[in-house]
Amino acid sequence: MHVIGKQVSFDGFLLEMKKDDLKVICIIPARLASSRFPNKPLAKIIDQPMILHVFNKVKDAPEIDKCIVATCDNEIKMCIENSGGEAVMTSNLHERASDRCAEALLKIEEKYNTKYDIVLMVQGDEPLINHNMIQESISPFYSDSRIDVVNLYSQIEDYNEFNDRNCVKVVVGEDSNALFFSREPIPSLFREKHQHIFKQVCVIPFRRNFLIKYNSMQSTRLEEIESIDMLRIIENGMKVFMVKTNHQSKCVDTIDDLKVVNRLLQKK
Repeated sequence: MHVIGKQVSFDGFLLEMKKDDLKVICIIPARLASSRFPNKPLAKIIDQPMILHVFNKVKDAPEIDKCIVATCDNEIKMCIENSGGEAVMTSNLHERASDRCAEALLKIEEKYNTKYDIVLMVQGDEPLINHNMIQESISPFYSDSRIDVVNLYSQIEDYNEFNDRNCVKVVVGEDSNALFFSREPIPSLFREKHQHIFKQVCVIPFRRNFLIKYNSMQSTRLEEIESIDMLRIIENGMKVFMVKTNHQSKCVDTIDDLKVVNRLLQKK
């Protein structure tokens, strides 16, 4: 797949990205109580809270009809609203970002008496996200009605990242569906070289009804062991369609990650 303007080449044919075809809401889940990096969403990147970097990069994407932040923390809500954005308060009991997004979706739909076709979940710790990545993630829904959820992924170039438990690794099958996600290094490098080691990029659009279905399902054993949302889908025999992005991605999980992202964005 590659993008030419607003046309997307996908599986050998061109399709025009028509915003009116699918109504898309972007929901950015964020909370302060991170065990690895407390208060992470409000950590400063070039003198601006990280959650604002993500929100401002996403909200004007041409594919997005509405963008909100879903949080259980008043500080995050005030940060977004004071900058002219919209935030929705959600339960503080959610273990998975996808569940938080499902709650926020229903509240927004009720508030505005509308329904969306696609719910794009962008994690609040992906400050390098850009409009092209959003287009890459949404384009498969225009070509295949059987796709319920899409996940971007990218190449791992650094063996330190490959061995870092904060980095979620993914193995992708020949049909472009995910075989497994893990915080451990997969696949084994015993016979493998670096060109086939990949990481999850937390830009994840769902079909609206599938997200509601996901939210109604019980959490699963491997999902809880790995603390990865997508495993609930795989363990229930359903598919996660993967789209590779060549755009640079760096999830912020630690103070050191924050320093790296600061340097990268200052260069840009």
